[in-house]
Amino acid sequence: MAEVLGLLRRYRTLLSIALVAAMIGLGFTALHQLTERLSLHDVRAAFHAIAPGQVLLAFALTAASYLALTLYDALALRIIGRPLPWRTAALASFTSYTISHNLGLSPITGGSARYRIYSSAGLDAGEVARIVVIASATFWMGVLAVTGAALAGHQGPLSLAGLALGADAAHVTGLAIIAATAALVLFCALGPGEARLFGVRLPLPGAAQAAAQIAIAAIDLACAAAALFVLIRGAAPALLPTFILAYALGIIAALVTHVPGGLGVFEAVVIATVPADRPALAAALIAYRLIYYVVPLALGIAALGLHEGRERRLARAIAGVRVVANGIAPLLMSAAAFLSGTLLLLSGSTPGVPARLKDLHSILPLPFIEASHLAASLAGTCLLLLAPGLYRRLDGAFVSARALLLAGAIFSLAKGIDYEEAIMCLAVAGLLQWTSPAFYRTTAFTARAFTPVWFACVTAVGALSLWVGLFSYKHVLYQNSLWWDFALHGDASRYLRASLGAAVVLAGAALWRLFAPAAPRARATALPQPLLAVLDTAGRTDAMLALTGDKRFLFSPAGDAFLMYQIRGSSWIVMADPVGPREAWAGLMWTIRSMAYAAQGRLMLYQISSDMLEIAIALGLQLVKYGEEAIVDVQHFRLEGPAMRSIRHTVRRAEREGASFAVVPAAEVPAILPALAALSGEWLEAKGQREKGFSLGQFDPDYVARFDCALVRVDGRIVAFANVWKTANRRELSVDLMRHGAGSPPGVMDFLFASLILWGKDQGYARFSLGLAPLSGMEAHRLSPLWVKAAATIFRHGERFYGFRGLRAYKEKFAPSWEPRYIAAPRGLGLVRALHDLNRLIGNPRSLDTPLDEEGIIAGPAAAPPHPTTPLLAA
Repeated sequence: MAEVLGLLRRYRTLLSIALVAAMIGLGFTALHQLTERLSLHDVRAAFHAIAPGQVLLAFALTAASYLALTLYDALALRIIGRPLPWRTAALASFTSYTISHNLGLSPITGGSARYRIYSSAGLDAGEVARIVVIASATFWMGVLAVTGAALAGHQGPLSLAGLALGADAAHVTGLAIIAATAALVLFCALGPGEARLFGVRLPLPGAAQAAAQIAIAAIDLACAAAALFVLIRGAAPALLPTFILAYALGIIAALVTHVPGGLGVFEAVVIATVPADRPALAAALIAYRLIYYVVPLALGIAALGLHEGRERRLARAIAGVRVVANGIAPLLMSAAAFLSGTLLLLSGSTPGVPARLKDLHSILPLPFIEASHLAASLAGTCLLLLAPGLYRRLDGAFVSARALLLAGAIFSLAKGIDYEEAIMCLAVAGLLQWTSPAFYRTTAFTARAFTPVWFACVTAVGALSLWVGLFSYKHVLYQNSLWWDFALHGDASRYLRASLGAAVVLAGAALWRLFAPAAPRARATALPQPLLAVLDTAGRTDAMLALTGDKRFLFSPAGDAFLMYQIRGSSWIVMADPVGPREAWAGLMWTIRSMAYAAQGRLMLYQISSDMLEIAIALGLQLVKYGEEAIVDVQHFRLEGPAMRSIRHTVRRAEREGASFAVVPAAEVPAILPALAALSGEWLEAKGQREKGFSLGQFDPDYVARFDCALVRVDGRIVAFANVWKTANRRELSVDLMRHGAGSPPGVMDFLFASLILWGKDQGYARFSLGLAPLSGMEAHRLSPLWVKAAATIFRHGERFYGFRGLRAYKEKFAPSWEPRYIAAPRGLGLVRALHDLNRLIGNPRSLDTPLDEEGIIAGPAAAPPHPTTPLLAA
């Protein structure tokens, strides 16, 4: 089982891509089969037959649905006790839902929009998460209520996608759903008022609030469904209950599959379940997709683009901070560019308007029209590929996308006077220019591999474009000569050539990334002399982590200080405080911050001391207490006295059993390495552990031989050892690797530590570090942040997963003083992602995402550190 889970984790990205591709393929296969008897002529006729009154009514119902959606967030804010003005909730809700409706993956796309707006209004990540959960619960409560009412009110038998329900069964099912919904409201009225999950408070709505949630969601879904229903020509009112059920089923299918915008999946479910005239239903779905999805997205992009642009100008006037760069503009412009590319591709897959083509031919020669058609489709394809670059704020993607949008507008006019898509391309290009300061990074666009989300979006659009063309020209018999047919009305031939060109571009991009050279794994390198010289000035023993061979280094311009770090995923993780003079720390930290920011990374400082807090705050990072380090005062340490009774008893018992202690100098360690290696392997096997890295060393002969080694022998046989860390100025003593094997006396590590501390006392060392107790010293109060409550709960109740309390209790036996240690990272989701990357880095040190440099070091620039207002990537 463990091997299977390991394979799943290893090939997680490939499996995700395959699953998404399979879902998209199934959706379009079903859609193709359901529309096999439809013709483009019939659908076009039905589309043009939609009356203006129907369109206006659909727009009105769409507006009512989105108005109800804004109340989701307004009510959620009241439930969590943080009411905000309605305009703030409306902006957050409208933005998040217009994006998530079109792109799917609502926790990511919609959640980021909410976090941007609510964080600026003073809410933290935990409160935003509560809003998302409550809004999601509101939606599903509405789905239950509407489904139950539709089933209870349905007359006669019900058939949905081959599933038949009798009238009585439908009524009973509907009444049961209504009863469950009523029971939920009753629970909110009589319940405790809040729920606790892992110590985190989750407020429950009151009875009135729960009823309001159901009513708001029911109004939203009813208006959204009605916006589609009124577009169906000749739809009888008696069809409405069945239609609402079909609509709810289509929405659920789209959410479950996570296909962007439910493209193809929603349409396939509705067509399969609604017994209506197929051409009229298909035309209504096309109009609905434009009215309910595309138009609100365009309005949201325009409104927020202008809003961010105004903030940018105001910020420049006040403080010179580029607000747009940290705002939502990159996400919006990425979505807008992707939508423009989709429109250009779909336009290339459908026939042109004959009257427009005739007028165009009187102005432009046929070869120019043919070339413009192909060029427009290629421009659309390239916009799909550039959209992730806009999201990552790349300046190259910005320049290219702007040029492609302008070119797309020109080619749209030149291929068939398609002024509608030309206007959209020009509008997006204008908004892109308006938010230009958001795109400032200069890293290579090809620096990142495909992601499942991007693959899903591009695949869905490509499949839709291909299917639309096949549907539009299925009356045309395929012949090889179609590829070379150049005629004014040769729409099918133009579609074939455009599809081939788009496929070649997409395949080329995929192969480019697929066969890109893989980054070599990190390897230990010869440590440069400047590093060893700076280590001689270290005041803390954790500086010895620089010798583990799995880190990069950044040196100060003078070469008298350095920091150690490594890159995992998008996280640049700095280990401990910088080493060297305190005056050089700030310059080093601003330099690494700029390097991470320019590389689209997030900066994280791990296990820093209180000495670094002021610098971390100046960097704009969020501080999180990670735990406490146990420090023993060596010069005042003694085994006598009641406080040391347990340690004294263990030491004497070990001595009675023949245990002896010795410190072997580093020069003599190579001679005992075989015995140490065997003992280390025995310990790892007995504990079921594997070597870790970055924040601690691993058993590597070259690494172990660099240090003195503390040994415990019984009858001349080594039963326990620890490599000894010590500073040159004798300020601190500590250990890293600690291993013991079978046959060692009980409490052998207590004996080793006590003996080593006494040895350090004789050698004149000032203190001994027993290492960290993670999550120790964190007290959760009612108003504490979410992460503090979670950490305190894990410390109290997580003993079965990791001995948090036991570890602190063990170290308490040596009567240490406790010094806090911190993590500093971006706020919100950036902290969660950085912690995930840190866990991967420590747990799998042999497989790094980026190679070390030739010598494993980077020299810091001699220039002054970046200006403190340089923005920091937060996620």
